[in-house]
Amino acid sequence: MRTQIREQARARSVPGAELRGYPRAARTMECVETAWGEYRAELLRFLRHKLGERGQAEDLLQEVFVRAAQHRETFCSLDNRRSWLFKVARNALIDFYRRHRPTQALPEDLGVEPTEQDPLRALCACLVEQIEALQPAYREALVLSELQGVPQKDVARAQGISLSGAKSRVQRARVSLRDRLVECCRVELDKKGRVRAVAGPAARRS
Repeated sequence: MRTQIREQARARSVPGAELRGYPRAARTMECVETAWGEYRAELLRFLRHKLGERGQAEDLLQEVFVRAAQHRETFCSLDNRRSWLFKVARNALIDFYRRHRPTQALPEDLGVEPTEQDPLRALCACLVEQIEALQPAYREALVLSELQGVPQKDVARAQGISLSGAKSRVQRARVSLRDRLVECCRVELDKKGRVRAVAGPAARRS
């Protein structure tokens, strides 16, 4: 996606402009890519909420960051880049509604910028839901061992299985939960493995 943004921004810029002041241009492009890492999940969640469809939201999200890349000198000098991105996202939504949904009224809360969400709080909310979604035997083993601190030999006794079976069940529950967190909660980690953003539960398909 970042490569696509670079290519689209270059295609829409003045020919030869990328050759002038290259070191500075590289720094400002890096600034845009940093913003992509910081705000992508939150913007995508906002756009999906307004549109109800992931593909359309991702298309508009790319437009937002292409715009940031085109105006990177101005963008990277801003104190509040998040606010600028949401303003561009709202304008993109308005244009989308006018082009593709002319008979549908604009959402009343379209002009309301969402407040920044604590990623750990969002993760906790999604974590509870995904634990509940585990297979009952896995859920019980995981809750007893990981949340209540019950020794695995006692987990084995409670579930009527061997100690090795309990260890295997807890491990499988961990793997299943991790996969669900990545897929359903759309957890994003930073380079140190810490939670950076949580887009929230993925929309259920009918």
